[in-house]
Amino acid sequence: MSDFVNGFWGYFISIVAVGGVVWCVWLLYTQRRWLSTKPANGKVEDTGHVWDGDLTELNNPVPGWWTWMYLLACAFALGYLFFMPGLGEFKGQLGYSSTEEVAKQQAKMAEAVRPIYARFETMDIPQIAQDPGAREIGQRLFLNTCAQCHGSDAKGGPSFPNLADGDWLHGGSPEAITQTITQGRVGVMPPWKAAIDAKTAGDIAQYVRSLSGLTADPVRVFRGKREFANYCVACHGVDGKGNQALGAPNLTDDVWLYGSSEATIVKTILDGRDNRMPAHGDILTPEQIKILTAWVWGLSNKPETTASAAPVSTAPASAAPATATK
Repeated sequence: MSDFVNGFWGYFISIVAVGGVVWCVWLLYTQRRWLSTKPANGKVEDTGHVWDGDLTELNNPVPGWWTWMYLLACAFALGYLFFMPGLGEFKGQLGYSSTEEVAKQQAKMAEAVRPIYARFETMDIPQIAQDPGAREIGQRLFLNTCAQCHGSDAKGGPSFPNLADGDWLHGGSPEAITQTITQGRVGVMPPWKAAIDAKTAGDIAQYVRSLSGLTADPVRVFRGKREFANYCVACHGVDGKGNQALGAPNLTDDVWLYGSSEATIVKTILDGRDNRMPAHGDILTPEQIKILTAWVWGLSNKPETTASAAPVSTAPASAAPATATK
């Protein structure tokens, strides 16, 4: 019930739950004479409905066992609502919580796999990235946790960063990747359509394309450079190489999150962008985050396999929303 915005829904569900049980009992009580009465002469009343010439519908009274079945079901329902959560914000006398049950299971699983991660505790990220057993665990964590957005090859897609190309919005150091996975990121490009018209945005787009060596109109590039200085340098810098502290992308490296066409860049300028990387600090354990960081870091740092490293059993990885680190 904690998902509801106010207490009304708790009362609403309680009324529906209890009201349904009370209604069943009332219906049985008000109909009890008709439900159990047998004809005095032993002949059951004919309803007058006949099918296939000889199949007649009779008005037999309901068997007693059927009535008792419903009464016992109602009694069970009331007992369940008393002991278990089901009446709005009332947690029940047993205090059962599915959230706590999941937390206990997660803690039990974390304790079970702790020995698998134990030997990586004293290793730094580059060392872990070179370990074949750690890379196997990291890959499975990535496939279960991050591949939904970044793809199974970690090369991303439209609006989802490529994690294997060495280009990073917030930095590609082990510390930066760990922070991204643990705390998430919010990348916002403000919309400029209130201050910039479509023609000016097109000129800026031409200039931005020229920074990456793409085909551009020289006249429009000249105009766009002037407008870029007025509106864009605060985040992307005078040279257009961005600012990792702000998550502002480098516009000179021909790496595009949404595409490099003029229409796409104009849309970005006028309407802005809002990218969110969810935090995983409450989903993955610190040990899992460390292994996952090493695997992602290793994608663009080409770690060499350590021949003497011993194989490691694969650790279970909890499924979660996708991870974005660039």
